[in-house]
Amino acid sequence: MSVRKGEVSVRERLFGGRGAVRVWDLQAGRPMIPFGAVLSCELDPGGSVGAHRQEHLPEIVIGLEGTGEATVDGVPSPLDAGDVVHLPLGSVLAIRNRSDEEPLRYLIVKALDPAQLG
Repeated sequence: MSVRKGEVSVRERLFGGRGAVRVWDLQAGRPMIPFGAVLSCELDPGGSVGAHRQEHLPEIVIGLEGTGEATVDGVPSPLDAGDVVHLPLGSVLAIRNRSDEEPLRYLIVKALDPAQLG
């Protein structure tokens, strides 16, 4: 399932990873309380997103299509269709597309900072 709406942003070697990630902002930059962002992502075959810390907002990653792996705080988990990965604030995430032939498609849903809710 590919979710493409609006303008695409192409990010090469994101956080020191490999290949490109195409990102669509499904909220078009408008926060929808209590969510700060909903992003549709497509990672190149054999690509990866390098390890990075969730410094500002907790989030979840939802697998849509493909065969991937999400590593949170050094612990790998599947990121295939229907898998949900929770990323608490301060956790470290890396994503890898385990297929050399098909893209990995996933959604990222970010919570708003509680200070923005009050």
